[in-house]
Amino acid sequence: MSALPFTALACPLDGAPLQRQAVSLRCPEGHCFDLAAQGYVNLLPVQNKRSRDPGDSKEMVAARRRFLEAGHYKPIADAVAQAVLAGAVPGRTLTCLDAGCGEGYYLRQLAAAAAAEARPLALAGLDISKWAVQAAAKRDLQDARSQAGASASAAPSTTWIVGSNAGLPVLPATLDRVLCMFGFPVYPEFARVLRRGGELLQVDAGPNHLRELREVIYPTLKPERPASRSAPPGFEHLGTDSLRFQIHVDGPAAIAALLAMTPHLYRATAEGRARAAALSALTMTVDVRLARYQRLAG
Repeated sequence: MSALPFTALACPLDGAPLQRQAVSLRCPEGHCFDLAAQGYVNLLPVQNKRSRDPGDSKEMVAARRRFLEAGHYKPIADAVAQAVLAGAVPGRTLTCLDAGCGEGYYLRQLAAAAAAEARPLALAGLDISKWAVQAAAKRDLQDARSQAGASASAAPSTTWIVGSNAGLPVLPATLDRVLCMFGFPVYPEFARVLRRGGELLQVDAGPNHLRELREVIYPTLKPERPASRSAPPGFEHLGTDSLRFQIHVDGPAAIAALLAMTPHLYRATAEGRARAAALSALTMTVDVRLARYQRLAG
């Protein structure tokens, strides 16, 4: 087995360690957080929400799931898995958090890669969207039950959490890896939860990412800002790799699913969205940067 329990959770109210008790998580002060039927836990206090239903909607999560499960971004997932596992000490459990996990695609691919190499992992996925975490946990539970012969005792292999990058419910200096996939990095929090020598792997869009789609929905394209090579405070920049490849998307539904999982859905005008909706197929450039940062001492 490559999947091991993720034991680094902290109470979002007082920062104390959380311990599993039956179907709940409790801290020494008595704060209790119930596990949902799908196996995830909500560690986002209501006072920390900026809206009633923050993050991606149920429809956006479903669109992302359809697009990613078609395999269009598999090369990205493979590159991330390779980077996560590189340098890991053989036989030692690697503890990893996906900060902004969405519906869990990249963690599932990572778990599969680790299992193929018999690498022990303790994984957690966190997202501010309840719908994203619910979808990730439900899929994980279904997979676990399938592998266990539909056993009622089967449990998800990953810990799924509703939470915010602005206040990660994770104990200090407990993680080996943090992933931030096209997300919203909060570097002080990432530095706090990583061990000395732990790594942040951050994936962002490159200058030509989905350029062909952007040329359809925008009258003109804004000049791209140069990528920063400086490391955030508390980190050393280990390097940045570029990954570029072509994808072909057939059908208006698939194109709409891609658009729905990008910020361009809201940035485009109604006319731009209409032009995208009229497409029957589109070949696009995927252009991403994978930056690696190492946590410094102090």
